[in-house]
Amino acid sequence: MIRVDINKCTGCKKCETICAFFRSGKINHRLARIKVLNLYEIGVDGPVACIQCKEQYCLCCPDDAIRIGSLGQLIVSPTSCSLCSACEKACPIGAIDIFNDFVYVCDLCGGKPRCVGVCTEGAISFEPEVKEHLSLAAFKKETKKMNPSQKRQYYLKKISSEVRKRWRHQNA
Repeated sequence: MIRVDINKCTGCKKCETICAFFRSGKINHRLARIKVLNLYEIGVDGPVACIQCKEQYCLCCPDDAIRIGSLGQLIVSPTSCSLCSACEKACPIGAIDIFNDFVYVCDLCGGKPRCVGVCTEGAISFEPEVKEHLSLAAFKKETKKMNPSQKRQYYLKKISSEVRKRWRHQNA
């Protein structure tokens, strides 16, 4: 599982850039499987990627095009996928994105996530053996009618709320 420490992220987007380049040979943020948001209005930067949630909402795929790999990563079969967007709609944090007739979701680069290697701030880490998966049930209710971009923004704002509270107390 990819873990993110919002306290350390500078919003440099190196992780997003290497992800897109490694997976597609192109530098284009739309082709990345990790999305970095710069929420300037609240002073927070951070990436959003699949966190391998407890509920596994994405497995609702009517085509059975998504399966869970040995590391807990999502594996999407492009030959089985009809691009119905059920997985994209089901993900409560916007970690699945369909663009140019392809499903973009973190697959942990086969066990060696490139984003972790380029993060000079240590904001991203990889935990190959996760004992307890996080629940996204609370997010599911709140983001039901949002598009993936809105879901990512909502998720980042929510997970950064504790960080922002600490900053305010430290600077008071």
